Amino acid sequence: MNTADQYLKAIYLVQLAEDGPAATGTLADALDVSPASVNEMIGKLEERELVEHEKYKGATLTEAGIERAREVLQTYCIIERFLCNVLEVEDFRGEAKALEAVIDDTVAERLDTIIDRRPECPDCFDAEDDACAFLQEPGTAD
Repeated sequence: MNTADQYLKAIYLVQLAEDGPAATGTLADALDVSPASVNEMIGKLEERELVEHEKYKGATLTEAGIERAREVLQTYCIIERFLCNVLEVEDFRGEAKALEAVIDDTVAERLDTIIDRRPECPDCFDAEDDACAFLQEPGTAD
C-alpha cells in the first residue's frame, strides 16, 4: 500500500461518513497532513482518474477509485484483525496505521489466510470507531 492508497481510503471513509464529497480540510485532519499536501495528492489522483475534485466542494472517488479504496480498506481490515484477534496487540489501531503503508498485497493475502475474515469485509468497517465492527478486542469475550 502506498501514500496514494491511504488517501483513497481516507476519501472513501469521509465520503461514507459525510454522504458526499470529502472536503480538503477534513482529509487533512484525517491523514494528519497539511491541506496543501491533500490538494497536491488529489491532483495526482485526478490525473490517474481515481478522483474528481470540485473546488470548494471536495473530492469524490470515481468508480475505479472506489474499487481501489475498497481493496485498500480490506487490506487495512486484515492487518487490524490480525493484530487484534491473532496477536492481541493492545494498540492494534496505531500499529495497523503504521503497518498499512508497508504491507503489500501479497503479505495481506497471507495474513488473510490466518484470520477469520467475514464476507462482509470491508463493509463491516465502522469509520467512526476506526475499526471492523466484528473485532474481538483483547480482554473481551467472543
